[in-house]
Amino acid sequence: MFRKGGKSTSMNHGGRRRVVTEFDDGGEMIEEYDLKTDELLLRKRRGRTVLGKDEEWEYLTGEAPRTFSPDVGILAESSVNPTWQRSQDTPQSFVWRVRNLPYPIETYQVTCDHGDQKIVIRTTNKKFYKRFDVPELKVLKLSLQDDALSYDWKNNTLIVQYKKPREVIKAELEEKVETQQLRLKRAPEDGDVDCKQQ
Repeated sequence: MFRKGGKSTSMNHGGRRRVVTEFDDGGEMIEEYDLKTDELLLRKRRGRTVLGKDEEWEYLTGEAPRTFSPDVGILAESSVNPTWQRSQDTPQSFVWRVRNLPYPIETYQVTCDHGDQKIVIRTTNKKFYKRFDVPELKVLKLSLQDDALSYDWKNNTLIVQYKKPREVIKAELEEKVETQQLRLKRAPEDGDVDCKQQ
């Protein structure tokens, strides 16, 4: 679903299978799968600006690495601030987590904004607010459904789930078959070098 219109290559690196897809418009996407379980661990993509500069990576699944270095800067984000991320999806649901939210479950309101097609998280005490879309639904031009959205709160973490529609599950199965075909072509391992003898 995300790779359509691109050319994909695969290689194994550090216990993960990395699939790199390059698109005609200069954009690229990187996916990483666990070699043993074949679970998607990371999916990030970026495009190009009109002038040809690479845009920042957009993390669709997985967490962006922390980039603070004490050698470069003296300010760092507080470790007690809420952090939002798309975590590892289940076969039936998309999953997001907001860590460092110490308020009881009654404080949270998680709704669908049908006008903008975004999921909205807000707290009644006005301490946290977040709007985000579901890229898979945008790609397939599907609308958000209120009954597919649910949430729970445990260990100071708000867990938001959105049940995958049939169309998404079908597209993911097709993508999995494509990934399996890439795997059947022997993926180069770390240290493999293409040396042609003369």
